[in-house]
Amino acid sequence: MNWLADFLAAQPLLAVFFTIAVGYLLGAVNIKGFALGSGAVLFVGLAVGAAAPRLSLPPLLGNVGLMLFLYGVGVAYGAQFFRGLSSAEGAKANLAALLAVAAALALTLAAVHWLPGTELAKALGAFAGAGTSTAALQAALAVFGTDPATGYSVAYPLGVAVPILMLGLYNAFFKPKFDRSHAAVLHTEEVDVEEFAVLGMTLAEACVNLPPGVAIAALRRGHHNLPADAATALQRGDVLLFTGTDPLALRNAASRFGPADPGRMLRDRQDLDYFRLFVSNPRTAGKQLAELQIPAALQARILHLRRNDADLDALPGRRLEFGDRVGILAPRSSFAALAAIFGDSVRSTGEVNYIGLGVGVTLGLGFGAIAWTLPFIGSFSLGFAGLLLVALLLGWRRRTGALQWAMPVSANLVLRNFGLTLFLAVVGISSGATFAAAIAQSGLLYLLLGSAIVAVLVAVTMLIAMAVFRLPFDTVAGVVAGVTGNPAILSFANRIAPTDKPDIGYAMIFPSMTVVKILIVQLVAVWSR
Repeated sequence: MNWLADFLAAQPLLAVFFTIAVGYLLGAVNIKGFALGSGAVLFVGLAVGAAAPRLSLPPLLGNVGLMLFLYGVGVAYGAQFFRGLSSAEGAKANLAALLAVAAALALTLAAVHWLPGTELAKALGAFAGAGTSTAALQAALAVFGTDPATGYSVAYPLGVAVPILMLGLYNAFFKPKFDRSHAAVLHTEEVDVEEFAVLGMTLAEACVNLPPGVAIAALRRGHHNLPADAATALQRGDVLLFTGTDPLALRNAASRFGPADPGRMLRDRQDLDYFRLFVSNPRTAGKQLAELQIPAALQARILHLRRNDADLDALPGRRLEFGDRVGILAPRSSFAALAAIFGDSVRSTGEVNYIGLGVGVTLGLGFGAIAWTLPFIGSFSLGFAGLLLVALLLGWRRRTGALQWAMPVSANLVLRNFGLTLFLAVVGISSGATFAAAIAQSGLLYLLLGSAIVAVLVAVTMLIAMAVFRLPFDTVAGVVAGVTGNPAILSFANRIAPTDKPDIGYAMIFPSMTVVKILIVQLVAVWSR
């Protein structure tokens, strides 16, 4: 096999992309809900590195990958992260996660002190692997060289499997109930106006008492559908079209005007029709709905936005982003003019503002390079944790003047997933030559340590979040996915808890705990020197 080793050593880029291809092929193998996903790239990289010990890759390549991953995560989840910190539920979830990480660190340091043969570098790698935190691994690699990769690679599969197993067992034994009444899907209700109390009211007066998220989108009179005009007075025989994302609130509100009459308006699209278009016009993206200047002659009404896979209410303060899909009710003759206002280019879903990306990464890396001094510890820098913090802030801001920080979801996913994949491939290949000997010598030790660390992470999080703070299980499932970090765990949480709360819990926890894990590894490394 010497010829293969020589070939790979002479073709480093080929080796990297071969590792990525085979890694994703193996990562897609699903055994009863468990799959390594992108984590398999690390193990294929270790095999490639062991087979070609003379294969050398520049560390900058892996750092670029990790940079893209962390920046993408920060920009994607910044708004949810800061919103979560300011809410009581978010504060409780973050506190539970922080205590769980502290308990896992205490176990790690206790093992180094009391368990014979345990090395700090490899134990910190196991700590990072149990939390599937590639960013924490990078912090350990920067101080200890390649040794942490051994503990990381041993503990990583457990960091994926154990949380899935524990969440699945809890769900199977306790069978928690979930509130699905607020699913983010647009609903409509058509009603004949017959209630005496609303006759003669203008639409503006009728809308005052509607619950949040429920709106009157259109009115039918004299066999013609008309856009909702605030000055129109209600008459007996009118038909109103109500919209909202909460079906129960929608039905209750509509019933105050008269009996339901489904199909009266939606079957007739001669005057008004519904269509969706993409937000791709730079002059429109970043604006609030209240700031849009849609000519009254177009007779258009925005019913809702669809972002990611959820429908959002068309609130005046809602800010448009590239890649949003806007649901509009308007005459067909207005479609072309509306498309010009919003852009309506599908290509926008894959576009990245490279000016914003370049400025944002520059600010993040610059902030991470600042040296800080702490008592008893000395000087240290945030490194990639600084990049993540800046990205979170920019993701919360979304836009500053002409600079657009936010990215379409599809573009962001591609950016950060490719970055994570590249980093794992480089780390695996660079560590493969020493991995086989290390795993034969002390692999069982770090296997047991990794199992204990991730079990403590999950158990402490669930115990504090549910038993102490009384958070619902679907939220806690997302918090567990966030504190342990792997998207495969979030995917499993979404399967057993089919609400939007796992995603919200993950967004509140993953960024903060990623920063905490990076700082913990850096501080322990500095303290140990």
